[in-house]
Amino acid sequence: MTRQPKEPTDSKLNIPQGTLDLMIMTIVRREPMHGYGIAQRLKALTRGTFQINPGSLFPALYALERDGKLRAEERPSENNRPARYYTLTSFGRKELEQAEKRWERVTAAITAVLQGA
Repeated sequence: MTRQPKEPTDSKLNIPQGTLDLMIMTIVRREPMHGYGIAQRLKALTRGTFQINPGSLFPALYALERDGKLRAEERPSENNRPARYYTLTSFGRKELEQAEKRWERVTAAITAVLQGA
C-alpha cells in the first residue's frame, strides 16, 4: 500500500530558500518602504501564501543594506512613528536584474522538468 502525501491544511507556504532577497528588492524597487510595509506588501501580492516574520525579514533587510543593495533612511511612518524606509541602490538594481534573469532560468528549467519537455 502506497501512502498518499497529505494535502496541506494551510494555504501558507514557506518562502523558497534564496528568494527572500529577490522579493524584498522587487518590492522596494517600486517605492521606498519600511519593514512592516514590506511584509504587508509581500502578504498582499502573494494573497497570503507567503507571510514573513520579523525574525526573517529584518536580518535580510540589514544584510541587503550592509551589502550595499538597499539604503535606509529614518523618517516618520504613516502613523507618525519613526521608521526605517528602504530604497534600492543603483548597485541593488543591477543585482536585482541579474537575480531576475537567474530566477527566470531556474523557473523555466523546473517547468520543463514538470511538464516533461
